[in-house]
Amino acid sequence: MKKKLRVGILFGGRSGEHEISLLSATSILKAIDRKKYDVVPIGIDKQGKWLSGERAQRLLGPAAAQASTKALAAGSPLGGGAALGEPASPMARSLDVVFPVLHGTFGEDGTIQGLFELADVAYVGSGVLGSAAGMDKDAMKRLFAAAGLPQTPYLPVLRSQWRADGKGTVRRIEKALAYPLFVKPANLGSSVGISKVHDRAELGPALDLAAEFDRKIVVEQGVGGPGVKPRELEVAVLGNDEPVASVVGEIVPNKEFYDYESKYADSPENPSVPIIPAKLTAQQVKQIQAMAVAAFRACDCAGLARVDFLMDPERDAAGRKVSKPGIYLNEINTMPGFTSISMYPKLWQASGIGYAELIDRLIALAMERRQEKQQTRFSQA
Repeated sequence: MKKKLRVGILFGGRSGEHEISLLSATSILKAIDRKKYDVVPIGIDKQGKWLSGERAQRLLGPAAAQASTKALAAGSPLGGGAALGEPASPMARSLDVVFPVLHGTFGEDGTIQGLFELADVAYVGSGVLGSAAGMDKDAMKRLFAAAGLPQTPYLPVLRSQWRADGKGTVRRIEKALAYPLFVKPANLGSSVGISKVHDRAELGPALDLAAEFDRKIVVEQGVGGPGVKPRELEVAVLGNDEPVASVVGEIVPNKEFYDYESKYADSPENPSVPIIPAKLTAQQVKQIQAMAVAAFRACDCAGLARVDFLMDPERDAAGRKVSKPGIYLNEINTMPGFTSISMYPKLWQASGIGYAELIDRLIALAMERRQEKQQTRFSQA
């Protein structure tokens, strides 16, 4: 009988996306095939403490209790796992692969990936470089530019620059970019700390807000111009050295842009609407899918990523038809939301890969990547 892989599902973390991570992990725990895998939940609380067994289950809350019951009935040792006060060594000894369902800082930015590399354990998703580049919007955009990928004009601003010379910073931004603008912390996800800025009066507060979350701020010129909302498109990418792209989806946000509330606190009366597949020409779909794969490769990603695009609307502010709408790469997300209703799994569902199969493929890609790494020499001896 083939030995089951022992899979650690790692969730929680210290970032502002802690709760989103719990939702993603709960969905995976419910869907993962217990006949193929021994599943070990591993939690990290908001203070950074590592938890295993029942303590990890309690971090997930009541929704995960059902997953625990199902797992125990199937004979999966959810209560197992070593104490994780010093996690690297126990992980290397007891797990075959880790699925780090961590979003944002300290989980999606290369830090936890470095720990896995030191522990010599296989893990789902991008490595240290891909994760760090995917988290830092400034570094990401520089890599996109080097790859010749079209993106909206932007300007990086340091928090220290803004606080030392506010007027000079505003002048520099207005000289380089046109309103409306988007002001973002460089290193954060789920649209936390992001503002849409229509004029100078809104720029200072937006920079102050972004500066609360990171030392580096990215200011982007909006797509479509004043009074016009761009189309927001998303593509899921899957693979290692030969990545493939899903169908293209579109989000029609219930606000001016797809912010944190639109994503996770949607109004039942006025919800954001996902359209899968997006209404695009065959040529546009092909172009966007090719750009998504190119972005994945530019950041040296692996396993999975969701790539987001902005597209000029079909009509401008005056109602005139745009003959050839521009398509612009916005950003890449190396560990996107992974609930069963998140866009990444939904895009693959529409492409013919169900949620449980997607989990299987990601685990297989993690093992493949580790096997490939074992071909590398790390010393001359």
